[in-house]
Amino acid sequence: MPQVEVAYARPDKQQILCVRVQEGATAITAVKLSGIAVIFPEIDVDTIDMGIFGKIIKNPADHKLRDGDRVELYRPLRIDPKQARLNRANRKSAPRSDQ
Repeated sequence: MPQVEVAYARPDKQQILCVRVQEGATAITAVKLSGIAVIFPEIDVDTIDMGIFGKIIKNPADHKLRDGDRVELYRPLRIDPKQARLNRANRKSAPRSDQ
């Protein structure tokens, strides 16, 4: 039986769970078997974005896992990365009031 990991992280808490799955199991099956949604009740297993080692899976219900895969669950972004970079750049270039 292949062994995979299921990982999820929040700023205050992270968890990686090892799960043995049947040959041909899908990413969503591994997540459900892991029970990670009990630890993190905000996870909706059927809709959360998933990836394998940082690469997004377009359809977790069809993505077959291999031994050693790590299924990562991704929280929704609070701000678009481009907007966040623009905000940081604007803060750095703004004149300081204490000068």
